[in-house]
Amino acid sequence: MQRFWKILSPSYRIIYLFGITLLGMISVLSVHAVTLRDGKTYFLKPPRLLSSTTSQDGSFIWGASYHFTIRVPEGADEPLHKIVIEQQTGLGRPRFNANDAAAFEGTKAQRGQAVAFTLVETSRDPMVLTATFDPPIPPGKTITIRLFPVRNPEVGGVYLYGVTAFPPGEKPHGQFLGFGRIHIYDRDRD
Repeated sequence: MQRFWKILSPSYRIIYLFGITLLGMISVLSVHAVTLRDGKTYFLKPPRLLSSTTSQDGSFIWGASYHFTIRVPEGADEPLHKIVIEQQTGLGRPRFNANDAAAFEGTKAQRGQAVAFTLVETSRDPMVLTATFDPPIPPGKTITIRLFPVRNPEVGGVYLYGVTAFPPGEKPHGQFLGFGRIHIYDRDRD
């Protein structure tokens, strides 16, 4: 290393030291979430929306459940504190009963342990639901939020639900994860 250092000119030594310092800063940033001076926190490695499904896809059906599965990646910088689900498209507006909602580790097919959370309907038009996890979901976990509409919408079509994740903190910045797609088919109601 000494021989290498001696052959470098002083200007290249500065560039070399700057590069090593920059690599060190990047590795430190990858371990912790970004917190700005104003207190806003951001995900560096955000959760992923894996799937959205319904147990019953016919219009006007009672007893359906909607599942939104989210993965907090291994090595993520921050746990998942809150999820906001907002209906973006669709002619009907299903009403959800927040008291019947559930969250659990795993997927719809491989259900695990229940997860503590509160669900609040913050708006009806457009429909916005906020799920807050207490304690937050740690990295490496997959969770599923199960919602129960009073009944499926009366009108068939593609219903898109925007899913946004928030890290813990006083001023968390939401990371849009994508659209959960629920397809409802018209059925005869004779």
